[in-house]
Amino acid sequence: MNLRNRVASALRLGCAAVALTASAALAQEGPIKIGVLEDQSGDFAAAAMVKVNAITLAAEEINAAGGIGGRPVELVVYDTQSDNTRYQEFMRRVLQSDKVDVVFAGFSSASREAYRPIVNQFDGLAFYNNQYEGGVCDANMIVTGAVPEQQFSTLIPWMMETYGKNVYTIAADYNFGQISAEWVRKIVEENGGTMVGEEFIPLGVSQFSQTIQNIQGAKPDFVVTLLVGAAQASYYEQAAAANVGLPMASSVNVGQGYEHKRFTPPSLKDMYVTTNYIEEVDTPESKAFIEKFRARFPDEPYINQEAANSYIAMYLYKSMVERAGTTDRAALRAEIAKGDVCFDGPSGKVCLDPKSQHMSHNIFLAKVNEDHSIEFPKVWENIAPYWLGEAGCDLTQNDPSEQYTPSNPPTK
Repeated sequence: MNLRNRVASALRLGCAAVALTASAALAQEGPIKIGVLEDQSGDFAAAAMVKVNAITLAAEEINAAGGIGGRPVELVVYDTQSDNTRYQEFMRRVLQSDKVDVVFAGFSSASREAYRPIVNQFDGLAFYNNQYEGGVCDANMIVTGAVPEQQFSTLIPWMMETYGKNVYTIAADYNFGQISAEWVRKIVEENGGTMVGEEFIPLGVSQFSQTIQNIQGAKPDFVVTLLVGAAQASYYEQAAAANVGLPMASSVNVGQGYEHKRFTPPSLKDMYVTTNYIEEVDTPESKAFIEKFRARFPDEPYINQEAANSYIAMYLYKSMVERAGTTDRAALRAEIAKGDVCFDGPSGKVCLDPKSQHMSHNIFLAKVNEDHSIEFPKVWENIAPYWLGEAGCDLTQNDPSEQYTPSNPPTK
């Protein structure tokens, strides 16, 4: 063996020894505790309970395969009941009393913003496994859900080219709806369109007769629906009964709340949704995921994008800890900074972006047909979460712990 080969062999052996030592050290430390704060009851339970099941499925798989670096996974689960004060209460509990290593938490953006200061206060690490309005630049947060540059930058131009440039938005009246509507407005204007109407609906509202009259009077080419929760979902059947008859575009409906399954056809006819995953995705990876999910949870009504994001998050965390040889947050961030923390999941290969700690996605354009079956007119492959990094967020260099918007970007 020549000198070069001897050196290469020694380096491989050395790396293997380091990995074994790290794994052995991990195995001696007891279980890895993962806090799970999700809405198992309340207004968001229909879309969020499946996240708990996805995390449970992944935890059981990981434990059956030997755990994380030889340590078993132990879930510490609390029902946040779609109540932001409970998020704050339970976040303090899991970080202070339960001493978890990481927390998977939150459905609504309001819940995330309620608990995020507490995670920062205790220098914890939280995964937010939800589609959202984007903009969080915070080293204590890892986001696996899709963001506006992945959903709206694809969806809105496609809808305008297909149906026309006059757009009406109805959105939930909190940070998700307001910031998402800002993204829609920006993209419509950039593409030469016109916002002919925009309404923000308080959470809990379930009567939409005035909104329907406003839409009919404005005569848009399509309606962007950014409605959230069980009450606001009443809009779809009411709009169908009033013969609104307009195409709809959304970043949340179907992909989260499976309204096409819950409501009578054709109330969601011609709704188009950009989603990083839904159970109708017809790929070998998706079929395998659905099969094992339903084998474990046969009564699950629908496997949505947030279930896939939560399942993927477990394996991303496993990879980071095993690579770092520790659950220490700084060491895990150092692994993310390398730019190659990835996982082949139900929707294909995904990777964490080092600058924003958000995840790349394949984006599926899902169309709801008259009978509420789903077809996919278009797929955009491997879209990185680029906006925060381009705007000036770089968590490898600094940590502002802020949420930015198109009108309030980072200061470069």
